[in-house]
Formats: sequence, structure tokens, C-alpha cells
Amino acid sequence: MSDPALGNLGAMLPDLAELYKDVHSHPELSMQEIRTATLAADRLRAAGFEVTAGVGKTGVVGLLRNGEGPTVMLRADMDALPVEEATGLAYASKITAKDRDGNTVPVSHMCGHDMHVTWLVGATQLLAEARTTWRGTIMAVFQPAEETAEGAQAMIDDGLFKRFAKPDVILGQHVMVGPSGTVAGRAGAITSAADSLQIRLFGRGAHGSMPQASIDPVVMAAATVLRLQTIVSREIAAAEAAVVTIGVLQAGTKENVIPDEAIIKLNVRTFDAGVRTRVLAAIERIVNAEAGASGAPRKPEITSLDHYPLNVNDRDASERVVGAFRRHFGTERVRATGPAPASEDFGSFGTEWHVPSVFWFVGGTDPETYAKAKAANKLTELPVNHSPKFAPVLHPTLQTGVEALVVAARAWLPA
Repeated sequence: MSDPALGNLGAMLPDLAELYKDVHSHPELSMQEIRTATLAADRLRAAGFEVTAGVGKTGVVGLLRNGEGPTVMLRADMDALPVEEATGLAYASKITAKDRDGNTVPVSHMCGHDMHVTWLVGATQLLAEARTTWRGTIMAVFQPAEETAEGAQAMIDDGLFKRFAKPDVILGQHVMVGPSGTVAGRAGAITSAADSLQIRLFGRGAHGSMPQASIDPVVMAAATVLRLQTIVSREIAAAEAAVVTIGVLQAGTKENVIPDEAIIKLNVRTFDAGVRTRVLAAIERIVNAEAGASGAPRKPEITSLDHYPLNVNDRDASERVVGAFRRHFGTERVRATGPAPASEDFGSFGTEWHVPSVFWFVGGTDPETYAKAKAANKLTELPVNHSPKFAPVLHPTLQTGVEALVVAARAWLPA
């Protein structure tokens, strides 16, 4: 290993692999990450960190002070998804849990946060063991509820900025589809802003045989869905980017009953504040206009479900990370990427703390599988994050992610 802090990584990998399988098979929903947080806290204490648990309900902060020098914050998210796993892995999740609405749902780590937890555990242990080779402070943050866009803000609202000293840089990473063993990033926008909305449309119910007595919210909703698709195709310039996706359309319970109302839930992704403003305004305009055209008895209700900020990598800090990666991994394993349409609340830490931050991706796909899919023009057929079949190949994904965190951190920590 080019960095002395990585000298013991090979011997540590079997233990980290077992930790990964353990976390994978015991997933926890957002704001329920009690077991995972306990595992993280125990590992930090064993490595010599000062640990504060329960930050933002289930978040964990660990500090390793090692003389005068910069403070580097390393972040991993811990929560899982209400998705039934279909990977076929020997350690696949069979967990179910109650969601916040009281429904029993399957739970699995189909976004890779189990890998993120393991990476940060490994990196903090290595840096603690090699503390004679660097000076400064490591701040390890295990964050809850990334999947619901509330975890970062919950930690901030719980006094993260007041209880802990401001870091000099904030670093994070995410496993994604891409050849395992590679890292990818960019300066500037790295993940999109996201807005999820619920739209409640009101009509007047009637018997299915007498539609003239109704104001049909099903037709109103159908017309609204179709018209919303024109926002990107007709109101956003080709050089700009936006996504508007309708994920839920609910109305009625019986085929011969016209219901009183319909529900639409949609998701918006943007990379520019001006585009976001225009898209959200267009949604409101179209929803109200379609309701008016249908003669709705009252205006629709438009409710925000969640919001992820635009995640922007600091240019100077990104160049420092990329330089460190190229020296360690070699240029062939360090790739440039465009902005990802996925979203992350990681950016909240840097934006609200006014600290430069850098976020990058680590490939988790078997390199041979990825190469064959690319050659056959079938990359879109590979299971992606949130798919029931998303399963990062364990090696070398595990090693690469630990190396990346250590190497990036050491770019700020003097010997």
C-alpha cells in the first residue's frame, strides 16, 4: 500500500467482510437504526474515539484527536429501504419492520449503506492504528435517515454545529453501478436536488353508470399526469436537465363507483436552482389548471413530502481528492463522471456549515459483468441502487472504499 495507514488493511478485510454481512442481514429503516448505530459506536470506542451517540435520534459522532492539525469529517449513512431483497445471497435480509405508518414492510440494504458503514468502520480503525503517521482530528459521522432526506438535518437540528468543532473538509462516498475497484467523481454538482410532492385532487363521486352526476377525479388525475410530462419536453431547454416522475396514482376502490378524490405523488430532480423553481411553478400551474378545467369543487392540495438539496463538490477540495486518488490508485482506476440524477442529503453538512465538501462514487459491479454489459450496450439492465437485486460484489469493493476514505482523509492530515 502506498499509504502507511493502509498497511494492515489486508489483515483486517475478513473481519470487515463479516461486519458487512452482519449489517446487510440486519437492515433498519430510517430513524430506526439502533442496532447499526450501536455497532458503529462500539467499533469507534474500540479504536480509541470519543463517541457521542443519539445525535439526531440515532446518529453517531466519533472524534479522534491526534495533535494540532486540520479536522476531517468522514460521513456514512446507515438506513435501509422498505424493499424485499431478491439477490439470492446467503446473507440476504429476511427482516420485516413497522414503518412510520404502522405498516409491516420488508427491509433490505438495497442502496448500499451497509457498505458505507463498513467502509467508515474500516477507515477509522486504520487511521487510529496509524496515528503516529498523521496529525489532526478525525470526525466520523454515522448518519441516520438518508433515504427520507431527514437524517443530516436531524443531526444539524440536534446541535451538531454547536456541539462539535467545525471541520476543515467533509468527505463522503457512495457505492454505485460501475466497475468494482474504481472511483469516480467531479467538481461542481455531483448529485441532483430532489423534491417529492403529493397532490390531492378533489371531485364529486357518483355511480359509475351516471358520470354526468360526477366531477370525475380519475379523469382529472389522468389529464394532469399526461400534462405534467410536457414540463421537461416543452418547458425545459435541451441544454438544461430535469426529471419529473409520477410514482403514485391512486383513486377509488371499486370499478362502478366514481370516487371523490385522487392522489398523485411525484418526484422532481434538477441540477440548477432556476430550473427547479420553474419546474415546481409549472407543476402548481398545471395541477390547478386541470382542476379548474374539470370544474373541481375546490383547489388541489399540494404537499411537500421531502427535499434533497443540490450536492455540490468544492472545486479546490475535489482537485485535492482526485490528485490523491490518482497517486494511490493510478489514473486508470480514477474516472470522471457527470452529475448523477440520484440525490443525497450529504450536501447539507457542507452547505449549512460553510465547509468545503467532496462526494464521490465507488464502483460495486463485478468488472467482467460490467464490461460485458457495456460491450452489449446493456448497462441499463444491470441492477441499480434500490433494485431488489442490487448487490455490490464484496471484493474489491470493500477494500477500494476503505482505501478511498483513508487516502482522501490523508490529503488533509499532515505527517
